[in-house]
Amino acid sequence: MLASLLRKFFPAKTPGVDATLGQKGENVAAKFLTTKGYKIIQRNFNTKVGEIDIVARKGKTVVFVEVKTRVEETVRPEDQVSLEKQHQITKAADVFLSRFGNPQPPAQFDVIAILWPPGREPIIRHHENAFEATF
Repeated sequence: MLASLLRKFFPAKTPGVDATLGQKGENVAAKFLTTKGYKIIQRNFNTKVGEIDIVARKGKTVVFVEVKTRVEETVRPEDQVSLEKQHQITKAADVFLSRFGNPQPPAQFDVIAILWPPGREPIIRHHENAFEATF
């Protein structure tokens, strides 16, 4: 009860409250991508410029995936990937891609939104090519 109240009033600023839900959402997203033929390369790729939830490969394309998991849909989870967040993800993707030298493989930026009400199965929405690189 207290955790749900904290999430409602402090959705992004309460350390630990959303961590478990976020981790569960990322696990579900990774399994979902695998069933769609993606190969998971890395989870939680961290750099000085930011973090990417899932780095995957589909064919020759490297796919950078932002996962947003929420228990209710007062705001659609996918709508919470702001332009600032997109820029941070693309900067981190640039760091990841720099490992390959030139030419770099094609890249794609996806968003997976998960709505996971308590006691119910998660609803997954996969937005392929959700945004373009901002570098």
